[in-house]
Amino acid sequence: MSEDGVIRKSDRKYQSDVIVDLVKQYGFKHISLNPGASYRGLHDSLVNYGENDPPMMICNHEKIAVQMAHGYAKATGEPMIAIVHNVVGLLHAPLAIYYAYIDRAPVFIMGATGPTDEGIRRPFIDWIHTAAVQGNAVRDYTKWDYQPGSVHGIPDSFARAYSIMMAEPQGPIYMCYDAGIQEAPLTEDIKLPSRAAVRVTTPLAPDRAALEQVADHLLASENPMVLVEYAGRMPHGYEYIVDFAETVGAGVSDIYKRLNFPNRHPLNLSMDGTAFEGADLVLCLDVRDWTRGTHVVDPVTREVHDKTVPGSKWIDIGFGDIEISKWAMDYNKHRDWDVRVTSDVVSALPILTEICRDRIAGDAALQKKIADRSAAIGKRHDALFAKWAVDAKDDWDASPVTLPRLASEVWDVIQDEDWVLTAGELRNWTRKLWNFDKPYRHPGRSLGTATQFGISLGVALANKGTDRLVVDLQPDGDLMFDLGALWVAAKYEIPMLVVMYNNRAYYNDWDHQKHVAHARGTAEERAYIGMDLDGPAPDFALAAKSMGWWSEGPIEDPADINGALKRAIEQVKLGKPALIDTICQHK
Repeated sequence: MSEDGVIRKSDRKYQSDVIVDLVKQYGFKHISLNPGASYRGLHDSLVNYGENDPPMMICNHEKIAVQMAHGYAKATGEPMIAIVHNVVGLLHAPLAIYYAYIDRAPVFIMGATGPTDEGIRRPFIDWIHTAAVQGNAVRDYTKWDYQPGSVHGIPDSFARAYSIMMAEPQGPIYMCYDAGIQEAPLTEDIKLPSRAAVRVTTPLAPDRAALEQVADHLLASENPMVLVEYAGRMPHGYEYIVDFAETVGAGVSDIYKRLNFPNRHPLNLSMDGTAFEGADLVLCLDVRDWTRGTHVVDPVTREVHDKTVPGSKWIDIGFGDIEISKWAMDYNKHRDWDVRVTSDVVSALPILTEICRDRIAGDAALQKKIADRSAAIGKRHDALFAKWAVDAKDDWDASPVTLPRLASEVWDVIQDEDWVLTAGELRNWTRKLWNFDKPYRHPGRSLGTATQFGISLGVALANKGTDRLVVDLQPDGDLMFDLGALWVAAKYEIPMLVVMYNNRAYYNDWDHQKHVAHARGTAEERAYIGMDLDGPAPDFALAAKSMGWWSEGPIEDPADINGALKRAIEQVKLGKPALIDTICQHK
């Protein structure tokens, strides 16, 4: 950039400029990346030809770059670009790519290789950073991957990748751009896709006759339950599910892969361990994990038992066997369904609701049955929340703090804010004590270890500038994988409140070891070995402060949490990230 602030540009165009033209045309707003020489041509085009618009954000690990895009997509319904460096950078990213795939997050991943032309390939380094078919590394858990053979293939493949990524069920794609192509001068005009062209196909529509059959079973049942997993994804779906459940008077159990249903709605029976006992019909709406809540699993023997009544009807509306991986078994055990409707629930559910509503309108007995059932479910729902409010007071003043006390303390200071919870739920205590009354309150439950903080960064980025208070209830084991990523939030001024759920252990696995020890009659008190995060205990407040965060802690006395949270929120409202380290019980 010159002294007068004008960006100095090349007097000619390069082939990587075509990629930048497409990035702009398709409206991407952010790019996360870890730098690498394999895409130095593209990098220069983004910075100078493209004037760093959309802005690039450097991440200290490729996994974080992909996870930021994952969280952003969950929170907005819009994709973001993540760029990873050739073979070695791509091999840092598979965990994040895999979770984006099974969580149906559209992430546009760009990479690079080569040069594939041996005549311009540098000795050794360009060879070890080049793969014959680089996409093979992630092909089993992306919707599509491609490596254009020349600049002529870039526009068409970019458009196809975008369409595949955004078509439901959504998921990540990987585009690999040869370094030689990127760095070559552009010697001819390359036609871009038309701005007026349809970018994404219409939602998958249902067969109406099949929906009529669903209505037959549903309105004949005495105790129907609705199980939902992805149907309420942003930016649509949530209201359709509420309208449907109220129309037919069915209880709803939310798996919370997205926020599908308001937790305080009287028909919500999520986390009720007996919700499916006595159910004579289960309607699954965009569900892969149809056993969640409907079956009980013995943690020791792994035996699975169905909670529903014998002969219950099972109905599936969703994407069925579309886009399941040939490698990862994310599709669950096959079920013998009574009716299967392959359709996007966003298209199918309003039609099914209309069919049911028309039938109910002319049947007084059915109207009474539904009203009585809805009232009974409402009483059951209210009793659950009343019980949880009482249970939350157990060991209220204990130190280290209990999870319900921590959830209560956070809720006390955020309930009058316009808040968003990123991922962690304190073992469901937020669901039991908070009020998830809007679809954007929670993009979806936490995934595996080493995923939560990166995804939370993306959720916080998505809400930057909205005046919403973004809260991450952050497990200590998860953050230990990604401590350096704290720096990203500080550098790019991403305001978020992190409250550490710090039990100084990888306690999920600790709990598994206790189950095994109990079953074998071995010493349960030795289950902590290889599980604890103590001796020394990480100082998360100090680590955060060293990377530009406001921080406080560790806090062991629960009476000190309220004041610390209020001080932290003051900083977040100033546009800064803030962290409170709270020490929690092993439960």
